[in-house]
Amino acid sequence: MDKDRIEGAAKQVKGAVKEVAGKVTGSTSTELEGKADKVEGQAQAAVGKAKDAARDAVKS
Repeated sequence: MDKDRIEGAAKQVKGAVKEVAGKVTGSTSTELEGKADKVEGQAQAAVGKAKDAARDAVKS
């Protein structure tokens, strides 16, 4: 598993926590930061998935 997939998943979790914290505290900026972190994490995980697929294709 590529490190980008792991880091992307971690960013998604961090973003989800931030988003919920923003909702609970009423902080729109924290909520938006959380959403942005989640999107960034999803993109990074997708890059890692593509790297894994490319690596697997080369091995086959």
